[in-house]
Amino acid sequence: MATIRFERRIAAPADVVWKIVGTPESISDWFPGITSCTVDGMTRVIRLASGIEMPEKILTIDPLIRRFQYQITAPIYRFHRGTIDVIELGESDSLCVYSTDSDPDVLALVIGGGTYGALIEIERLALAQKEA
Repeated sequence: MATIRFERRIAAPADVVWKIVGTPESISDWFPGITSCTVDGMTRVIRLASGIEMPEKILTIDPLIRRFQYQITAPIYRFHRGTIDVIELGESDSLCVYSTDSDPDVLALVIGGGTYGALIEIERLALAQKEA
């Protein structure tokens, strides 16, 4: 199993960043290549720009520790777990950590590129909300 992790320091309060990543249906606003998603209970289905739909199981939404975890359940994966942690560093300073565990290993690389881009978008949205 492969693990890829990216992190980004964001000059915004952790609660602002958490509001973005802790809302399951907002993923299409910040993850590159995802055009839409639907959420039904603990199931989320994302639609990729290619039109492919990928079902996911929401594992954790914990506002206390600001952790969101999900598992892609599409048959292309033997195992997948995505984890996003938002860590408060200061009043208007946070660290957003996005990790992916995947089997087969190569699919961690595919998602890893997206998670890097996602962190950039999360930062952009957090800074815009902070200024609003």
